[in-house]
Amino acid sequence: MAPLTPRLVVPIDVKKKPWEQKVRLHNRWHPDIPPVADVTEGELFRVEMVDWTGGRVRDDDSADDIKFLDLTITHYLSGPLRIVDAEGVPASPGDLLAVEICNLGPLPGDEWGYTGIFERENGGGFLTDHFPSARKAIWYFEGIYAYSPQIPGVRFPGLTHPGIVGTAPSVELLNIWNERERKLIETGHESLKLCEVLHQRPLANLPTSDNCLLGKIQEGTAEWQKIANEAARTIPGRENGGNCDIKNLSRGSKVYLPVFVEGANLSTGDMHFSQGDGEVSFCGAIEMSGFLELKCEIIRGGMKEYLTPVGPTALHVNPIFEIGPVEPRFSEWLVFEGISVDESGKQHFLDASVAYKRAVLNAIEYLSRFGYSKEQVYLLLSCCPCEGRISGIVDAPNAVATLAIPTAIFDQNRRTRL
Repeated sequence: MAPLTPRLVVPIDVKKKPWEQKVRLHNRWHPDIPPVADVTEGELFRVEMVDWTGGRVRDDDSADDIKFLDLTITHYLSGPLRIVDAEGVPASPGDLLAVEICNLGPLPGDEWGYTGIFERENGGGFLTDHFPSARKAIWYFEGIYAYSPQIPGVRFPGLTHPGIVGTAPSVELLNIWNERERKLIETGHESLKLCEVLHQRPLANLPTSDNCLLGKIQEGTAEWQKIANEAARTIPGRENGGNCDIKNLSRGSKVYLPVFVEGANLSTGDMHFSQGDGEVSFCGAIEMSGFLELKCEIIRGGMKEYLTPVGPTALHVNPIFEIGPVEPRFSEWLVFEGISVDESGKQHFLDASVAYKRAVLNAIEYLSRFGYSKEQVYLLLSCCPCEGRISGIVDAPNAVATLAIPTAIFDQNRRTRL
């Protein structure tokens, strides 16, 4: 007998706001956000999701929606899902949850996406000192391919993936997150810099009740207020997985996530049609609504058996990712190198961030000779299937990073050969 169609556990109506969906969404991490459905391990199920802004970015030529976007909304997630075994016993703290991505894609009838550059005063990006103003490119999908009216002469296959897949933190882990991120903000503002420009961006994003969506918990209640003031933002990846933005996490991939609460409380969102390594413009993938078809397996006691803590507690672990067999094939690449010497000529010691910044800048300078503005290239490098690498991290004083761009993404009239 043929297998059953995947069971739809989180449906999405893209004409409705996130808080109007039939199955309530959430945009924070907290152990007390209740699950919206149970899923049995081995069951094939479907999760639909809005784009990370919940439809606030429009299909038009204006970047005002990017410029004035309220980042306290980040990110709208589908879930949490309570994972149980065949006997109905939920996953337990200390287990490992294997999540297999069987299929994924844009939602039918909503086959478009966008890439943005945030305003320097509203989020910025990796190169915010060079590109301080908001920009936007709209992308349309033709099967596996994407093209943009704002960046003509480019068409490429997308390696579609979820930016966020994660489990809920325990109370102890949530407290660890909030304490260390609060300490960073309190002590690091005057001393910590990333490529000399981190002071222009938030060091971290602490809990806030602004635009907080907590699934089935009713806004304005005492329970909602307590959780909203504690719940972690979804912007960074952490021990639970979360916003890791791994572009190769596509069909056939598996994610092995630590379980910190009963049922695991799996959530996902932030679908990308394509992304370059680093997602350098911050709103930098081709962001879209979409769906995932998943299967889960509970590995009892798997955290202790497979994940080695690197930190002061057993909670200081990280997921393992198994990349699937499906990805675009390219045979010709242009590779740009960067070293840890910044634009002013200052030497940095084995700083991979400075090296990668130089590689990206070198690529932008070169590609802008072929009829593109530097803003167009910045947007393109953030979302096309380019490959970033740390090539050297031991030969003092210079770290070496590279950025490889497949030449086949450009049409014949814009081939970027030397």
